[in-house]
Amino acid sequence: MAITTCIFDAYGTLFDVAAAARIAAAEQGREEFAAKWSEIAAIWRAKQLQYTWLRAAADTHLDFWRVTQNGLDYALEAASLSDPELRERLLALYWELSAFPEVPDMLSALKAAGLKTGILSNGTPRMLSGAVESAGIGGALDAVLSVEKLGVFKPHPSVYRMVDGHFGVLPKQVLFVSSNGWDASYAAHHGFQTVWVNRANEPMDRLPSDPQHIMQDLTDIPKLAARL
Repeated sequence: MAITTCIFDAYGTLFDVAAAARIAAAEQGREEFAAKWSEIAAIWRAKQLQYTWLRAAADTHLDFWRVTQNGLDYALEAASLSDPELRERLLALYWELSAFPEVPDMLSALKAAGLKTGILSNGTPRMLSGAVESAGIGGALDAVLSVEKLGVFKPHPSVYRMVDGHFGVLPKQVLFVSSNGWDASYAAHHGFQTVWVNRANEPMDRLPSDPQHIMQDLTDIPKLAARL
């Protein structure tokens, strides 16, 4: 059965999550932060994800924006930085994350081929709306689905079922794309065809199912979707 629908994770897949810290580090007067920004960005992202998993496992849901703030607070404290203005600047920049360079053309090619497109993300509806608008890709998306409707984060099975229900498709008709190996793995476990966008050349996670395809970026997603 041919692919009819291409679904993307948002943060780290379509949107560059390191952009907020990178931009702030280049601003005048932030020399101390600039010396540590890449480490802080990595810890921020790691804690953001860890907190979603822990909250899902313990049934203590908190919306993704507050989880994002908690992850940043941990990262700044770990780097021995106490700067309320810097914290607010980083959070403001997170609402304006840039899309990776190949994203607009890739989405346009999918739409030109007659495929449905969408986002499935832990982000809140307001966060996702801001990112989509900032990146200028709203016209190339048929849906932006947030876990906030369910009150539980990925990789809970109910999250992936949102795609089936919204688009009225069988899992095997969906190509799911994520830069998170664990996300691609559990999407494959649900029955989606999956792509792991392994930008950092990381090893495969040891999880119930493996993603069927691995790419370095999103450029060839339309070609793959056409073959499946």
